[in-house]
Amino acid sequence: MQLKLTKVFQKVSGGYIGFAEELPGANTQGHNLEKARANLAEAIALIQETNRFFERSIF
Repeated sequence: MQLKLTKVFQKVSGGYIGFAEELPGANTQGHNLEKARANLAEAIALIQETNRFFERSIF
């Protein structure tokens, strides 16, 4: 199943910040938009991996 998330990026002094609206904790920053996008993709993947680990541990 493909997870669809709304990714928001905003230009700030020093670069960009980004977050996924539907996934608490998925936020990042980067010196440019390309780096912020890559960092957010990594953050999302890490959160999903952690969530899968805990789901297996609980059940």
